[in-house]
Amino acid sequence: MIVPSSPNANDYRRALAVVAGLAILILAGWLGGRVAERWALIDLRRSAASALGLQVAALRAEMQTQSSLPLALAADPEIARVVGPAPEPGLVEEVNGRLAQIAEATGAAVIYVIGADGVTVAASNAAAEKSFVGRDYSFRPYFRDSMTTGAGSQFALGTVSGRPGYYLARRLPRAAGVVVVKIEFDAIEAAWRGSRESVFVADSRGIVLVASEASWRFKALRSVDEAERRRIRETLEFGEAPLSPLPLYATAEARDLVRVGGGAKPAWPALMLDAAIPGTEWHLYTLTPIAAAVQRERAQGRVIALLTTGLAWAGLATLIGRRRRMRVRLAEAASRREELEARVAERTQALSEANRQLLAEIEERQRAQAERERLGRELAQAGRLAALGQFAASMAHEINQPLAAIRSYADNTAILVRRGRVEDAAENVSAIGRLTERIGTLTRQLKGFARRASGRREPVRLAGIFRASLEVVSWRAVQSGIALDVAFPAPDLAVLGDGPRLEQVVVNLLQNALDAVDGRLDPRIAVRVEATAERVAVEVADNGPGIPEAVRTQVFDPFFTTKSEGLGLGLAICRGIVEECGGTLGLRSGADGTTFRMELTRAVAPPEEAQDSKPIGSLEAI
Repeated sequence: MIVPSSPNANDYRRALAVVAGLAILILAGWLGGRVAERWALIDLRRSAASALGLQVAALRAEMQTQSSLPLALAADPEIARVVGPAPEPGLVEEVNGRLAQIAEATGAAVIYVIGADGVTVAASNAAAEKSFVGRDYSFRPYFRDSMTTGAGSQFALGTVSGRPGYYLARRLPRAAGVVVVKIEFDAIEAAWRGSRESVFVADSRGIVLVASEASWRFKALRSVDEAERRRIRETLEFGEAPLSPLPLYATAEARDLVRVGGGAKPAWPALMLDAAIPGTEWHLYTLTPIAAAVQRERAQGRVIALLTTGLAWAGLATLIGRRRRMRVRLAEAASRREELEARVAERTQALSEANRQLLAEIEERQRAQAERERLGRELAQAGRLAALGQFAASMAHEINQPLAAIRSYADNTAILVRRGRVEDAAENVSAIGRLTERIGTLTRQLKGFARRASGRREPVRLAGIFRASLEVVSWRAVQSGIALDVAFPAPDLAVLGDGPRLEQVVVNLLQNALDAVDGRLDPRIAVRVEATAERVAVEVADNGPGIPEAVRTQVFDPFFTTKSEGLGLGLAICRGIVEECGGTLGLRSGADGTTFRMELTRAVAPPEEAQDSKPIGSLEAI
């Protein structure tokens, strides 16, 4: 006989079930929060490690850009003479000016030259109020190391400027002195302040040198003994900095977790990672705040665990005690599933339609890109033809002269033949042949210049480009009495690009230079070539009036021109051609003229083809 349960027993079981359910929910929420917290820390460590690598690479790149500058300056003969016993008059001022230009161009804070006695004799800030000239830096370790071993480096606080920086030094020949380049990291620190991490660099002693938090500079990760403090003060390495400890406190949770702050500011937990900076004894540290991310993930983990456990508990309770409601819920679930499937099908159809539209848009953009490239080639061709039109009339005059000479030689030849002077007649015929070859050369250049670009990148000899370009513009220079100072490249020097299009660029730059110096009292145009193992640079310089600073940034824009009859397409087309060949085209301008610089990738010279036996019309006389 089954005895029915009493109401008190049922209430007890219900209360026990509720208590057990609450305990399971609390335990599940705690476990879910812990698991989510660990996952969040794993993700933060991964992202912080990636950010650390990027920060190290950026700092290393900044330092490498300046590392070779002292070595190059130490080999400069003028710098070696300036520390000599009796430098020439005006040499010190000239070196000061050069150092100022180099510092401005390279971004160095200051460049200065120290004599063997430790006294500065020349500096890029010689004209400044706090000039380094005449200052004694013999106490600096970088000076002593350079004089002893040939090179030295040191991070220190400037005794004159009061600004911290990294000093790179190199000994001059015959131990006559030292050339020093100071690097400041203001730009790096500003970039660090824009990131969510706190970043700082410490040396082997744990002293902070560069930091996103300015108040952390010259603090220490660990205590500095008194002997080291005394040595630092004697060398004025960090001024009067107390070298107090950083506000970083270890935690018991993990080795890379610390608390940052203290005192007036509340402490905040952070993930601390570090990496060595190659080539130095420095380490770069990042402090990634974890409170917000961990709290967010912990809350989400608890919510998910609570929801999951609650649903499981509710399902189990429903399965055990509410079979009827289970059938109703199953029916409701089936209805919701059908609705969900309908929504999924509708969404799938919408996604398919969006995918078809996206594919159609991609095809349309590809067609537009192809059309843009075709229009670019047409624009380049139009620029070439426009350039041809500018000098076609003058070249007709150039061709008419040999034609008139040919007619005169022909008439004289007929007279000489009738008189029996065969040898003289033969010389006239030879002269006619040379004049005909000259006309053929001019027409071949016109034909080659007007030919449509091949669109290929291949090795082309730079001498051939110069030869073809100068044949096009040399007549105008001669007619205008303009001197062309051309440093002809070596025959085996080659670049990667499209030969005819690069000829167009050189011709356009020379034509612009001729326009710029037109009407000057002493017009001159210089063409120079600089070659390294990887790149080749061609510079076209003139002594014209220069380009106003207000419009320098617009000269490469399409349809922008300072000429009354110009289209404004020449330089825009030239930059497009050079960039398509993998190079760059830029300019610098001032009151003494304008220089256009084209840089291209160096290539192995192709097999030399048969060329004319004579160079272009005696460049030395142009």
